[in-house]
Amino acid sequence: MSDEMQKWEYRVQTIGGVFGTKDEQINATLNEWGEDGWEALAVYTPEGSGKVTIVAKRPLTERARRARTMPQYN
Repeated sequence: MSDEMQKWEYRVQTIGGVFGTKDEQINATLNEWGEDGWEALAVYTPEGSGKVTIVAKRPLTERARRARTMPQYN
């Protein structure tokens, strides 16, 4: 067993609109994220917004860690 503590990366996204968020859209987003290794921690509706915010995490890989430290060029 490794002595190194597990590190995580997090993702937060709000989907939907003022008229609500369809279950199908929530389901599709969660399934897509699950395919990419994300585990939903929370799914909630910000008060009065009709939208849904999803918070997820996955283990931080060496590849993801390197991508975060490289400058982004547009």
